[in-house]
Amino acid sequence: MKIGVIADDFTGASDIALMLRSNGMNARQFVGVPTTDFGEVDAGVVSLKSRTCPIEEAVSNSLSACDWLLEQGAEQIVLKVCSTFDSTPEGNIGPVAEALAERLGEPVVLVCPAFPANGRSVFQAHLFVGDKLLNQSGMQNHPLTPMTEPDLRKVLKPQTSWEVSNVPFSVVCQGAEAIRDSMPASKQMVIVDAIQNQDLMEIGAAAKGRKLLVGGSGIAMGLPANFGTTVEGNDWEGKQGKALILSGSCSIATRGQVELYRQTADGAVLELKADQMIAGAYAAKEIADWAVAQDTAPMVYSSADPGIVKKAQAKFGREEIASAFEQFFSQLACAFVDAGGERLIVAGGETSGAVVEGLSVAAMDVGPEIAPGVPALSVVGTDTVLALKSGNFGEPNFFKQALAVLGGENARSQ
Repeated sequence: MKIGVIADDFTGASDIALMLRSNGMNARQFVGVPTTDFGEVDAGVVSLKSRTCPIEEAVSNSLSACDWLLEQGAEQIVLKVCSTFDSTPEGNIGPVAEALAERLGEPVVLVCPAFPANGRSVFQAHLFVGDKLLNQSGMQNHPLTPMTEPDLRKVLKPQTSWEVSNVPFSVVCQGAEAIRDSMPASKQMVIVDAIQNQDLMEIGAAAKGRKLLVGGSGIAMGLPANFGTTVEGNDWEGKQGKALILSGSCSIATRGQVELYRQTADGAVLELKADQMIAGAYAAKEIADWAVAQDTAPMVYSSADPGIVKKAQAKFGREEIASAFEQFFSQLACAFVDAGGERLIVAGGETSGAVVEGLSVAAMDVGPEIAPGVPALSVVGTDTVLALKSGNFGEPNFFKQALAVLGGENARSQ
């Protein structure tokens, strides 16, 4: 293994696994720290649910993943975080990055969540989503990690005892050597600007020999070239069996995708309501049986407007609602697969994590790209194929595209 990745959620793990695969590395995604030998790979991606868990748990699990990756021979560790830098004032990005840096003996940590293909760019240490600052992008309404500050220095500084600085675009545009020369001597986390793919390639070259990087999947774009690895074409075949779409994301992008799919789903849609979920009104097996009986791939969703979400959180409690929905989506996915379903499309990082854990997935191989940052995945040792989508990713017709690719079409349908 050349590169080891610790991802703080499941969609982020598949996102960076696709990036590494697309740029020349054989990559496999693992669910939690593996206990079984899955063979040699160039890049191993360990997916955790450490974005919103207690800090001590996030640090402990991340260190365990790091130790396992080092045992497999990993020469460089990447802490994969969301391209919108989702976190709370206390963490978990800063505490985990600091703990990993100290474990690895890395005195300077490059940090860059930029992903231009999905509209994420960093300029003067400020994170933009498209043409809007992070705090004006809709992320300020995230139900678990509302992002109200676009200056990543101000986001990260309360989370770590290390100094936080910035390598501005005026340096980045001069190339890898200039980036390397700008690195401080010790104990700093350095936000590196990037507004285009070439910037990420230069950051990757500048990171050669670094033991730890922190960022979105874009930070991995230039890393495989440092190791000289190449992979052959993908032999993805897909599955033609029954499909189910599950959406627990409340992002603007996903809500638009849900609405567009509703219009063409021939009534095969079911919206889950918070009050009924808390009351235990939904039966996973009953809904799974309904799903496999549909001619059109059905969609079960809880992607409500932020105002509705806030009212429900105020009434029932944020953690209680999140836990209830995650547990149900997990049960529903298992019931659907048990009923003969083969294709699952999941929107939302927390929802994806719950589904993957519920299915007891140990490892997944990376297939073709469905959308930037979203690959098709095949569950090792089963007939199940998955698409795990971060809430903000994908074109308006993402669900239709995902159904096609999981069904065996190697190119994204337009």
